[in-house]
Amino acid sequence: MSRFQTDFIQLQTDFVQLLPDLIVLTAAITNGLLAGVFFAFSCAVAPGLRRVDDGSYVRVVRAVNSAILNGWFLTIFFFAPLTAVASAAAQFLIAGRDTSATLFVGAICSILTFAITSAVNVPLNRGLEEASIETADTQHLARIRYETRWNLWNLMRTLTSVASLICLSAA
Repeated sequence: MSRFQTDFIQLQTDFVQLLPDLIVLTAAITNGLLAGVFFAFSCAVAPGLRRVDDGSYVRVVRAVNSAILNGWFLTIFFFAPLTAVASAAAQFLIAGRDTSATLFVGAICSILTFAITSAVNVPLNRGLEEASIETADTQHLARIRYETRWNLWNLMRTLTSVASLICLSAA
């Protein structure tokens, strides 16, 4: 066997051993980015929107909901739970290590973040988009049906995404 072949085999072996850690790093980054988006909404965007009238609120939230459906956000949104689950699996299957509880909890929290968003926040977004807002009364009604519930569940997904980030980073 040539020196090149030996070095190549060693490089492959090193990469396979490093792969679980790279997946955990990717999971921490994607979940951290998601946590940052949700945190920014909780501590800056939502409090700022509380200060505007109903018509402005509905128009701005509709614009934000439309703008956030882009390739960057959707990639992070889908990859966060996938990489979190993959990190736990890779630790066990590739590295031959027992999956730590922190990695498992991080994956569960990431899945919860995805589930909350899909089951609550997205349907609320759709409801606001479809709401009649021709008059001040209908604008107020649309806001009342949306704002408090959306903010509560955004706080929940902020907490689950931050918990995921902490667990994945600790692992």
